[in-house]
Parts: sequence; structure tokens; C-alpha cells
Amino acid sequence: MKIKLTKGELKRQRDALKQYQRYLPTLQLKKQQLQMEIVNQKRALDDKKQKWHQQKTLIEVWAGLLSDKSVDLKNWVRPAKTITSPKNIAGVDLAVFERVEFNPAEYDLFLMPLWVDRAIEELQKLASLREEISILEKGMSILRHELRITTQRVNLFEKVKIPEAMDAIRLIKIYLGDQMTNAVGRSKIAKKKIEAAELEEVAV
Repeated sequence: MKIKLTKGELKRQRDALKQYQRYLPTLQLKKQQLQMEIVNQKRALDDKKQKWHQQKTLIEVWAGLLSDKSVDLKNWVRPAKTITSPKNIAGVDLAVFERVEFNPAEYDLFLMPLWVDRAIEELQKLASLREEISILEKGMSILRHELRITTQRVNLFEKVKIPEAMDAIRLIKIYLGDQMTNAVGRSKIAKKKIEAAELEEVAV
């Protein structure tokens, strides 16, 4: 990086360094918050996946009954709408699962087998868990992407921008110090020459 060895450049580098040092703690805090939220989301995701597997195992008991072609439950167990609420973590917008809405199960109680009510209820639970898992996975993807960008910025400030600015300030200060020393030296030589000339004039 080519830097100008001037007082103006020194001020610019000092201002840049202050800005980097002021902004870095905010980035580091954001990085920590994202890491913590990823751990929390991972825990929640693992829990929901375990519940989904347990629910799936429970429903497998009904597999024989569900294969009955005369009973089609698809319209009542397929999510009609997924309700979420917004959540902001370190400036990142996430969706939080609230609930799943299903089309109302309307059928003739006398014509349908007795097990249908329970089957619909359990299949809706499974579908709700699947939707919740999907939302958590999307959230994890967003958080990991944001963490990657934030980590890159932290590294850029810590390992590149701040050391570069500090090095530039050091070089400019050394150069300006040398210039000042040289100027003082030249001033003394000039002063001695003037004094010598004045003495010669007096002697004459």
C-alpha cells in the first residue's frame, strides 16, 4: 500500500484507525451473539427432529389402516398455512414458528372408520413438526451465512485494516520526525553561517 508521508495523511490514518477500533467491538459482539443463537437453534432443531422421529414411529403403527384406499386424509393433514412471528438477532431477521393451520376435517362420522379422528390428529402433529424443522433449518442457514460474513469483517479489521493503519502512522511519524530533525539541523547550520558572516562584517 502506497501512503503519502504528509501530516494530512497522518490525520487520515489516525481517523481511520479510530473508526476501525470503534467499530470492531460491535462486530465482535455481533459474532458472539450469532454463535450463541446458532447453538440455541441447533439444540432446538435436534429436539424437534427427535420428536418428529418419535411421532413418525407412533404413526407407523397406523400404516396398515392408512393404506385403506377408501380413506383419503391428505387434504386434512397437509398444512394450509404456516404462521410465524419475526425475531431479530444481532441485526438478522429470522422467522419463529408459531403454528400450522389445516383445512377443517369435514366428513360423515357414521361413514368414516373410528380411527380416522386420531389418525388426522397424529398426522397433523407430524406435519407441524416437519414445518417447524424446515423453518429452523432456514434460520440456521441464514445465521451461518451472516456469521461467515461477520467473521470475515472481524478478521479484516483485526488482521489487515488496524495493523495497516498503525504501520502507516508509525512510518509517517518517523518520516515527519526525521524531516523535523533535518530542518532543525539545517536551521542551525544557516544560523551559524549568518553569525559567521556578521562576525566577518564586524571584523572588517
